[in-house]
Amino acid sequence: MKQLGLVVLIVWLFAGCDTNAVYKEYTDIDDGKWYIKNAPSFTFEITDTSVPYNIYYNLRNSLSYGYYNLYLTRYLRDASGKELESRLDELILMDPKTGKPNGDGLGDLFDHKVLMKHNYRFPKPGKYTVQIKQYMRQDPLLNILSVGITVEKSVPTN
Repeated sequence: MKQLGLVVLIVWLFAGCDTNAVYKEYTDIDDGKWYIKNAPSFTFEITDTSVPYNIYYNLRNSLSYGYYNLYLTRYLRDASGKELESRLDELILMDPKTGKPNGDGLGDLFDHKVLMKHNYRFPKPGKYTVQIKQYMRQDPLLNILSVGITVEKSVPTN
């Protein structure tokens, strides 16, 4: 029960930090066991196509996660279901040499926000879906607690 309260606190703290976010959502992984067949989808609406967007992976894992990295396959689809892109990405969750976790941690839980797409321009207004599958050799993959995405309007750097 303590962990649930801790997770809620972490989500609440991080939710307040994304002022440019137009969408942010997590899906909890039951019992921290991510099966290959479990491919969460996140559907969001883009109304302004005149600005670029950054899309991020959001990931929460336990310190007991057995690898330093995580391979994910992502699919971006438009409202009609047409696949605009699919790609295999590697997320580095821990330093491969030292084992020191990347991301923000509290206790044995670590949150990662990893850039998926930078300055992406959606082709037209409407709904889009990002689907994420774990692409590791282990099924189920243990100690992954939640996965999600954040879509933010890109802020120009001066």
